[in-house]
Amino acid sequence: MRGSVYYLSAELIKALLVEGAKKTERIDPNHPNFQKIASFGTAKTYRAVWENFFHYLREHWLVKDPEIITGDMVGSYMDYKVSYHPSKQYLEKLSASLGALETALKFYTQNKYGAAKEYDFSVRQFILNESRNLDLVADNYHNRTYENPELLIESLSEPFHRLAAKIQLSGGCRLEGVALIKFDQLHGIRFDSITGTDKGVIFTKEKGGKEGDVLISLEIYKELLEHITVQKHFKIDRQKYSTDIRESCKKLGIPAEGSHAFRWNFSKRRMMEYARAGYTYEQSLQAVSWEMKHNRASITEHYLG
Repeated sequence: MRGSVYYLSAELIKALLVEGAKKTERIDPNHPNFQKIASFGTAKTYRAVWENFFHYLREHWLVKDPEIITGDMVGSYMDYKVSYHPSKQYLEKLSASLGALETALKFYTQNKYGAAKEYDFSVRQFILNESRNLDLVADNYHNRTYENPELLIESLSEPFHRLAAKIQLSGGCRLEGVALIKFDQLHGIRFDSITGTDKGVIFTKEKGGKEGDVLISLEIYKELLEHITVQKHFKIDRQKYSTDIRESCKKLGIPAEGSHAFRWNFSKRRMMEYARAGYTYEQSLQAVSWEMKHNRASITEHYLG
């Protein structure tokens, strides 16, 4: 399936929109109009989100064909949007629109090939629920740094979760950067001129496909290397990880800010490290922004609160 993002959204909405379809038909599993939509207003809303998503896929994943969209791409897009603290209503609109995209793709491939392809975009709902539960939306904006992240990490119930959290805190990567790490992502030891120490290097793909190295402490790197040497890879269940963090925060009596808050802690520590290395404030902002796989220096100020 090829064409401009506008052509693609128009073709997909045709598979979903049935003018005049009754609600009783759209909720009846045995009716041909099951899961269809009848409103042009709803169709317009869905298409706007799809087109933005398709632009994102082209820029960050180099994907132009909607038929090959995966749940990982959807989850990465939702994480990307959450990182900018959108309103609750906007995030709900994104989730609903991506759910409709999953349905549209099934109808489209059914019509095209005679059998619908399998798609699972359920991660969108998990991220939406997690964001609402942890108040990661704009109407509850506040500084999300953990006062004692090390204590929280030690309080996590699962050793895999503790290692994932230490990697995020030490290197500033997102959740998708630690959800699955393979042996070929371990890039050895590198001297960090900012701190004057050796660091372990992990190559990660985050923020919708943006690639780059993450520097972590040697101790954490060696722990990760030992794990991967035995298990062949490092993998966590993102939902269980988030739940562990939330439950541990509850036991400690501190606000539950989710795994993304470890990036807040990282950004503040790294800013101070750049300052001690003689960098100006503006230079530090830009450097930390790049390390966190952002482009604009101003994004770092968001994490500084």
